[in-house]
Amino acid sequence: MAEPLYTRDILKLATSIPFEERLEIADGRAEKRAPICGSQMACDVCLDDNQHITEIGLDISACALGQASAALMGQDIIGRSLPELKETLRQLKAYLAGEIEDITSWPSLMALSAARPHKGRHGAICLPFETVIAAFEAAMVAKTEALPA
Repeated sequence: MAEPLYTRDILKLATSIPFEERLEIADGRAEKRAPICGSQMACDVCLDDNQHITEIGLDISACALGQASAALMGQDIIGRSLPELKETLRQLKAYLAGEIEDITSWPSLMALSAARPHKGRHGAICLPFETVIAAFEAAMVAKTEALPA
């Protein structure tokens, strides 16, 4: 029998998203939308001098899977670097596609395994990481532009 898509654990995660307030002051901001399902997310980030996230603010309108993914991301986002986030997104996409069996960079994301056969939901699951990466990249551009010539 197939595993239910919206498990009790996924629904519980969906209601426990940390950092659900936008930041008044941020180094970078981004907004993204998952085209297949219409999930949307806005993200603000602040970075330290070593290019690690120190603060994050989220505004997400997504299905329970997208919200659960945002909750899992939020639980462990502080202190992460851009290369770590990009590697996690790479592994998450490969995991959802069935190309790998473990997400070693962020193991808690494997809680979303019930969604693997549901390709239409993959965009919502990846959305939090895509949005935080875009905000991080915007922060890097802003910091580079702010450097004296």
